[in-house]
Amino acid sequence: MLSRRSSLPAWPAVHVSLILALCAPCVRAQHPPSERSPALTINLQGALERARRYGLQVQSADILAKIAHEDRAQAKAATLPSVNSFNQFIYTEGNGTPSGVFVANDGVHVYNEQAIVHEELLAFIRRGEVRQARAAEAVAAARVDVAARGLSATVVQNFYAIAVAEQKAASSRLSLTEAQNFASISQRQEQGGEVAHSDVIKANLQVQQRQREVQDADLAILKAKVALGVLIFPSLQADYEIVDDLAQLPPLPPLPEISTQAYATSPDLRAARAGIRQAQLATSVARYGYLPSLGLDFFYGINANQFAAQTDYPTQATGRSTLPNYLVPFRQNLGYSAQATLNVPVWNWGATHSRVKQAQFRARQAELDLTSTERNIQGQLASGYREAETALSQVQSLQASSDLSAESLRLTLLRYQAGEATALEVVDAQSTANLARSAYVDGLYRYRVALAALQTLTGNFQP
Repeated sequence: MLSRRSSLPAWPAVHVSLILALCAPCVRAQHPPSERSPALTINLQGALERARRYGLQVQSADILAKIAHEDRAQAKAATLPSVNSFNQFIYTEGNGTPSGVFVANDGVHVYNEQAIVHEELLAFIRRGEVRQARAAEAVAAARVDVAARGLSATVVQNFYAIAVAEQKAASSRLSLTEAQNFASISQRQEQGGEVAHSDVIKANLQVQQRQREVQDADLAILKAKVALGVLIFPSLQADYEIVDDLAQLPPLPPLPEISTQAYATSPDLRAARAGIRQAQLATSVARYGYLPSLGLDFFYGINANQFAAQTDYPTQATGRSTLPNYLVPFRQNLGYSAQATLNVPVWNWGATHSRVKQAQFRARQAELDLTSTERNIQGQLASGYREAETALSQVQSLQASSDLSAESLRLTLLRYQAGEATALEVVDAQSTANLARSAYVDGLYRYRVALAALQTLTGNFQP
């Protein structure tokens, strides 16, 4: 009875099967079973290239950089003369005089058609706004590199998470085969009267546990593929394969070499230094509030009671209802005028002084941010390199432990068949072998992740 029950899946396993059955059609809906193309195979370099193309983090940072570029273009344009077209018609109620009801309007009909050129003359000298916008653009460009490196590190982690999940799934299937083999041996031993029925029970329980582990491993593969798929595809996709090179460990460069690259290419340091420059220029711009402004305006066009270059009827010489009045044959309407305006700041209740102090505080904060960034990089280099060095040194030991546990399982099973070992020893040997294989795969993944953290600092992501 027990052997027949052991072939039925337990309830947790059924739940996992249902989840897999429900999730698979969702992520593969774009490829019907009858028309589905062969699964795409992606290596690490291809995954990195796809992530740069479709990664939303990089796209968002790139948009911010483009916005900063337009800010610089606007700041530069603000220093150049501007030209506007002024078009206006004013109607004033008449009162029997040429000017009408409102004295400010010099006629019942007033036409304004003028081209206006304006320039802030001191803008040719004060270039702080343009330099500040250029520094902000440099900060935004550095943030794009920061986002790209962070995305690359995430892709490396998710890529090898799939490799780990697949290798653990293979290990789980091997453990299931080992458990089924032990169950068959224990049943034959029981039929021969060599072992108790309790050994068969232990073996069948082991088979059921391994079946659940296989289903969990398949689910882990699907989840890992979805996590990477959202980064490297324009839409959700999990129907692809990866090139598993997890065991091909790249060498660990010397710490001085990594440190030199990190300090030379770090976008965080570049952004922090550009932030200091931006804050210092903001202080200079704030001090402009103490200085006068000098504007020049040039007007060319018509400002008259008739929309014409010159009047076609005799017109009062003064253009207003003043005496004495005499007539002229026509009056010229098209012409120009210019004005210069000098504004001198006198008093604004300390607002300018407050803005200068605020800008100085921000400059000080930018300097602290640079110091903090340098310390963080130092700490990440020290701890990250030690992590990678330790993980690399343990790989061979973990592989040896995996081989030894497999040999121990083989010998224990032979001893059990010879009646020299108990079922509990076999089960313990199987668990030890499974754990050793998983620990070896985890060790490989640990080194890859630690190396990716160092590559994030240097920007040198080598597959």
